[in-house]
Amino acid sequence: MTGSDLLMLVFLLLPLAFFSGWWIARKKSLNNSQEGVSALNPDYFKGLNYVLNEQPDKAIEVFVKMLEVDSETIETHLALGNLFRRRGEVDRAIRIHQNLIARPNLDKEQRSLALLELGMDYMRSGLLDRAEGLFKQLVEMDAHTIQASRQLLSVYQQEKDWDNAIFYARKLEAISGQDYDPIIAQYYCELSTENLAENNEKEARENLRKALNRDPRCVRASILEAEFLQTQNKYKSALKAYKRIEKQDADYISEIIEPVISCYRHLDQMNEAQQYLMDLLNKYSGISCLLSLTELIIEDRGADEGLKFISSQLSERPTVRGVDRLLEYVMQQAEGEIYNNLTAIKELTGKLLSDNSIYRCQQCGFDAKLLHWQCPGCQNWASVKPVYGVKGE
Repeated sequence: MTGSDLLMLVFLLLPLAFFSGWWIARKKSLNNSQEGVSALNPDYFKGLNYVLNEQPDKAIEVFVKMLEVDSETIETHLALGNLFRRRGEVDRAIRIHQNLIARPNLDKEQRSLALLELGMDYMRSGLLDRAEGLFKQLVEMDAHTIQASRQLLSVYQQEKDWDNAIFYARKLEAISGQDYDPIIAQYYCELSTENLAENNEKEARENLRKALNRDPRCVRASILEAEFLQTQNKYKSALKAYKRIEKQDADYISEIIEPVISCYRHLDQMNEAQQYLMDLLNKYSGISCLLSLTELIIEDRGADEGLKFISSQLSERPTVRGVDRLLEYVMQQAEGEIYNNLTAIKELTGKLLSDNSIYRCQQCGFDAKLLHWQCPGCQNWASVKPVYGVKGE
C-alpha cells in the first residue's frame, strides 16, 4: 500500500473513529455535556497525533481498535477487511475478520459473512487448508453456499483434487443453474491424463468417455483419445477422433495437422492426406495446414511444384510464418548476392517469429508459447487458442 493510499485510509477512518469514541463516551456520561466531552476515548487523540506526525500505519491500528463491534459498525469492519485484502495487506484483513468472529454479539448472518471473508483472506494468503475448512463449514451451515462452493472449487483446482472439484462443480450446477459441463469435462481430462501416467488405461478411457458425455464439444478429450489410439496403433480410429475436432472447434485445427499426417502415413494413404489437408485449407486456411501440405507436395511431386503452390497461396493470404518458409525454399536455389539479400530478410522474419506469441487467451489476453488448457492468467478453461492473422495462423 502506498503512502498516499495509507493517508486516504486514515482520513476515511478518522470520522468513524471519532464518532465511535464520542458515542461510547456519550453512553457513559451522566447527562453532563462537559463530562461527556472529557470522557472521549483518549485513543482518538493518540491516533490523531500519529496522523499529524505522518505515521499512518500506527494511526490505522489505533482507529481500527477504537471501532466497537456492534450492529452499527459490523459493515465498517467488513469493508475495512476487504480494503486491506484488495491492497495486499492480508495479515491486517485476517486480524479484522478473526476479531469479528470472536465477538459473541454477532447474529448468524453476520458471523457467516465474517467467516466467508476470512476464508477469502486465507485464499489470498495461500492458506488453502484453512480456507477449505471455513468454506466447508459455510456449506454445512447452508450459508453463502454458492460463494463458498465456488471458492472450494478454486481450492480443489489449485490442489489438483479433481474428484472433489467434480463434486462441487456438480453441486454448483444444481444450486446456481449455471452450466458447468465444459469445466467438468476438463476435470475428467485431467483425471485421464493422471490415469495414463499411472498406466491405468481402462480408467483413462472411462474418464475420456465421461468428458465427452458431459461436453461433446470438448476438443481436449478428442485429442487425448486420438493420441491414446495412436499409441495402440489404431490409426483409423485415431483419425476419426482427430477429425471430430473440426466440428467441435475449428480454431484448434492447427493442433492436429502433424498427428493426422502421421496416421495417414502409417496407413500408407498419403494421397488421402493431401486431399484432407487441401479440404481444410479451403475451409479454414491456416498457415500450419499450408506449410504441411506444401511439404507433402514437395515429397510427392518435387520442390518446384511445392514452391509454386506455396507462392500462389501466400499471394492471397500472406503471413510471417509463410513468408519465412518461402524464403527458406528459395534460398536453397539462390546464390551470391541474391542469397545474401534473402538471408538478411530471413533474419528479420525469424526475429518477428521469435518475438511472437503462438497462443492467446480469449478472455484475458494472456500470451503463451505453449497451449494451456487452463489459462495461467485468468484460470478459465479452454480459453487459450492459437493466434490467427498475419503473425499467427
